[in-house]
Amino acid sequence: MLAKRVSELPTAGDWIFEPKWDGFRALVFRDGDEILIQSRDEKPLNRYFPELHEPLRSSLPSRCVLDGEIVIVKNNGLDFDALQLRLHPAAKRVNLLSQQTPSSFVFFDLLCLADRDLRGEPFQTRRRELETLISSAAPPIHLTPATSDRSLASGWFRRFEGAGLDGVMAKPAWGTYEPNKRVMLKVKHERDCDCVVAGFRWYKKGDRALVGSLLLGLYDDAGALQHVGVCASFTAKKRLELAEFLKPYRKDALAGHPWKDWADQGSATDEVPGRMPGGQSRWSQGKDLSWEPVRPELVVQVAYEHMQGNRFRHMAQFRRWRTDKKPGDCTYAQLEVVAPQELAEIFPQGR
Repeated sequence: MLAKRVSELPTAGDWIFEPKWDGFRALVFRDGDEILIQSRDEKPLNRYFPELHEPLRSSLPSRCVLDGEIVIVKNNGLDFDALQLRLHPAAKRVNLLSQQTPSSFVFFDLLCLADRDLRGEPFQTRRRELETLISSAAPPIHLTPATSDRSLASGWFRRFEGAGLDGVMAKPAWGTYEPNKRVMLKVKHERDCDCVVAGFRWYKKGDRALVGSLLLGLYDDAGALQHVGVCASFTAKKRLELAEFLKPYRKDALAGHPWKDWADQGSATDEVPGRMPGGQSRWSQGKDLSWEPVRPELVVQVAYEHMQGNRFRHMAQFRRWRTDKKPGDCTYAQLEVVAPQELAEIFPQGR
C-alpha cells in the first residue's frame, strides 16, 4: 500500500498519524523457521541484513506477515547512506557492516496472523493487534509511534526532522490495506535552495534531444563546487526547452570546469572520494549515468526535502531560474539546519 503526497495533515475525518521513516520499506513473512524479508519491488533482502534474522524469529509469532521499515540509527539520527552500503555482493562485507552499523526493523502494520488475512480489517484494528504482538519486543525490533491527535503529529513533524525522519504519515483509521493504491497520505518537508547548474543528463528517450535531469552544485567553505543532487521530473515540452536553453553553455564547458577531473576519471569506484555525476553506484545497476558538462554560470532555485550528509536525500524539484544571483553565492550557508531530535522517544531501549 502506497501514499499520496499532500501539503498538510488532514483536519477532517478519522486518521491515525505516524512518523515517516527514511529507510528501506519491507514486508516480513514468517512461516515457522522460514523468514522472508521482501523489498517493495519484491526482491529478497535477507542476505543484506543477517543481524535481523534471529530477532525476528524471537519476536514474531510463528505465522504472520508484517509491513515496516528497515533503518539504521547512527549518531542520534537515521543514516540512509549506511543502509545503501548493505547492498553489497560480498557476504563478508555485509557481515562486517552488520556488526559495525546494525540495523533495526520498525513495524507499522499487520497483514496476516496465523490463518487470518487481516488486509480487509480496518487499520485501527490491525494496529491494536500489532501493538499486542510486538509492543514489548526487544531491540532491534520496534513498533512505530501512532496517534490520532493531530497536534501531537504536527509536533512530530517539527521535532523529529533533525533526526532524519521524512515527515508524517496519515492513515484512514477505518481503511483497509489496499496494495498498489495510494490511500495513505504523507506530508514531507520541503525547502527552497539556489544551486549552480554544472551539467545535465540526457533523457533516456528522445535520442539525445531532451534533457533528463540537471546536475546541481553548492560551494563549500573551501570554495569547491560539490555535487549535491539532481533536479528532474520535467514535462516533454520542458525537456526540449532545456536542451535548447543549455546549448550555448555547453561550448568549451570542460575548460576550467570544477568537475573536469570527474569527467576524466569516468565511473566512480570505492577508492574515488565523493559522488561523481557520471559515477556508477550500487543503486544504478549499470544504468547510463554519463553526463554533459555546462559552464557553471546558471543558478536555479529548486525545492528539496532534507539533506543526507552534504547532498539532497531525494530528487530536487525545479522552481525557477535565478538570473539575479551569482553562482558564487550558492553555498551551503543558505541551507536551514535542523537540530536533531533524540530518537530516545522512539528507540527508548537502544538502537
